[in-house]
Amino acid sequence: MRIFILAVGQIRGTPEGKLCDTYLERARSLSRRLGIALIEVVEIPTSRLREVRSRIAEEWQKLASRIPGAAQVIVLDCRGKPMTSEAFAELLASERGKGSQTLAFVIGGPDGLDNAQLPRNARMLAFGAATWPHLLVRVMLAEQIYRAATILAGHPYHRG
Repeated sequence: MRIFILAVGQIRGTPEGKLCDTYLERARSLSRRLGIALIEVVEIPTSRLREVRSRIAEEWQKLASRIPGAAQVIVLDCRGKPMTSEAFAELLASERGKGSQTLAFVIGGPDGLDNAQLPRNARMLAFGAATWPHLLVRVMLAEQIYRAATILAGHPYHRG
């Protein structure tokens, strides 16, 4: 299985970027033994259009063009379903067990995403009811992928 994180905005060179890289490196070191062959981040630039709806539409068009074919799409959104770390690990294990080849986690920009444009089968995931900065959501997702890998591997990192 391959995992893609598709996100609006550049994180390189930021404190969030360093933290995200740390968690993804840790996840990659465990994930191959768990049947996860690749964890890749795909960034698209934040739109410079003035009107909010136009910005959101442009960003989605660029994100959608980078989603691998037949990927299971999971959108990070404050209106999504909250999930415990154990449930997140089970989601990854379940998708792997069903033979899913690709999971694509999608993180919108500062203005979010237009839910009407999302694929019908897209799931929505929330890290709580609060609205989080999109760069911080990327760090939180990277940490949860690492935590899920540790849960599935029986590693002591997760003590929840």
